[in-house]
Amino acid sequence: MKVSSEFETDILEIIKNRRSLRAYSTAPIEPEKIKSLFEAARWAPSSVNEQPWTYIYATKDQPDLWNKIFSSLNDGNKSWAKDAPLLLVSLVRKNHLQNERLNNSAKYDLGAANAFLSLQATHFGLNVHQMGGFNQLTLRENLNIPDAYEVGVIMAIGYPGSVDQLPQPLQERELTPRKRFVQNEFVMNHSF
Repeated sequence: MKVSSEFETDILEIIKNRRSLRAYSTAPIEPEKIKSLFEAARWAPSSVNEQPWTYIYATKDQPDLWNKIFSSLNDGNKSWAKDAPLLLVSLVRKNHLQNERLNNSAKYDLGAANAFLSLQATHFGLNVHQMGGFNQLTLRENLNIPDAYEVGVIMAIGYPGSVDQLPQPLQERELTPRKRFVQNEFVMNHSF
């Protein structure tokens, strides 16, 4: 499939600037900015306005909770997420609140909320790196997550740090231009 580092058309600067970097400054994130991230997620669209997302977060100055999240990460993610001043777990309620039926749109809605949160972070000069590489069972046990919830992703959030602090293979990945499939690879104006 064809990929490119170039933008095919004009898009918002905040989208152009969003990255999933791995190098973090240890500088703490201001509490009002953390609150603003969740306010952005709050206003994301959701099916029948269900708003099925839930977040558990910890800052480095909450070492017990931060380590409960961090310890669930796979080793590859631990190698760089160790410096992130904020770790966040995104969760989704599996069933509708009104009738307890399975909410088939819940994960989609969580993705929208996570995207809004990520763009708000970018607005503040923060970096968000979403991770699927973690041990679900460990995380569930560490955080006492009820069965009614499904884990989405864990996010490392913070101000960008120096690429030099990363292991060598990650330094190269960090400096490589982002590549995305060109639109012709995923956009159709016809049936399959």
